[in-house]
Amino acid sequence: MHYTNVCLSSFGYELPPLEVTSAELEERLAPVYGRLKLPPGRLELMSGIQTRRFWHPGTRPSEAAALAGRKAIVAAGVDPGEIDCLLFTSVCRDMIEPATASFVHRSLGISQQCQVFDISNACLGFLNGMIVLANMIELGQVRRGLLVAGETAEDLLESTIRHLLEAKALTRKGIKPLFASLTIGSGAVALVMEDRRLRDSGHYLVGSACQANTAHNDLCQGGQNAEQGTLMSTDSEVLLEKGVATAARCWARFLKVLSWEKESIDRYFCHQVGRAHVQLLFQTLALDPARNFETLATLGNVGSVSAPITMALGIEQGFLRSGERAALLGIGSGINSLMLGIQW
Repeated sequence: MHYTNVCLSSFGYELPPLEVTSAELEERLAPVYGRLKLPPGRLELMSGIQTRRFWHPGTRPSEAAALAGRKAIVAAGVDPGEIDCLLFTSVCRDMIEPATASFVHRSLGISQQCQVFDISNACLGFLNGMIVLANMIELGQVRRGLLVAGETAEDLLESTIRHLLEAKALTRKGIKPLFASLTIGSGAVALVMEDRRLRDSGHYLVGSACQANTAHNDLCQGGQNAEQGTLMSTDSEVLLEKGVATAARCWARFLKVLSWEKESIDRYFCHQVGRAHVQLLFQTLALDPARNFETLATLGNVGSVSAPITMALGIEQGFLRSGERAALLGIGSGINSLMLGIQW
């Protein structure tokens, strides 16, 4: 897919106030570590995550998303009444019905003529939202839109820790599917996108490519139940292998669709799962790690927020400069891969 009229105007993000280290999580899991003779420091060593952030108890995904959305609107210098489309794109939602986007819409005072709905696709939700909004802009259906995501990982973390402490029969092998849940963090991000015929920001979404590999949709599954709360089971090793293989096929299509050479891409912003994931991805695609901006060590895996908040922080810190090309590289459970090309 190619775009000629889609501008990226401004990002906004919100970092949760509570910072929790991997060492602190291991302290809470000391009985499990002791029983299974696991060495301290294992969590950070295996994941590369030093800290992650969490909201205060009771914070809803819509509240987090609205904080980031308000910052994006202010940075763009636009009137909320002039936003034609609002998409909420997180894994986490306030409730099954109504759409979480409706709570964000009300909070931000956006136009009543605005299209308001949710998009969900695991960790790719925000990138999918960028494509959906870009399509509407390109067709002239929407002039200006706002994407928001607010991930709240607190319930998943607490349910996982409680389950690990209570399930006395768990072995080293048995805890593996739960380990990935300890790498999750919370956060919020937003992006204003506009039709360049309305206002030209000088920053453009050039195109995208996608790849599905749903034969492996059983490798990462999560949900809620009354007894155990929110739990997720992840076969991290196989998911890593199959996810990167899917991304490799997507990467080949991405370069072909955009008619870009690998060497012409200046910066990369990725969905971040763990240290091994990043290393294998860049090794497989033969990319220069020095061109990759990372937030993994301090934010962990923030679901749908991960790739866009990494890009927002990279822009803020001057990693991406005017005139450069960037690629957003996404892999989500399902398995799906989505890659976006940006001309900054």
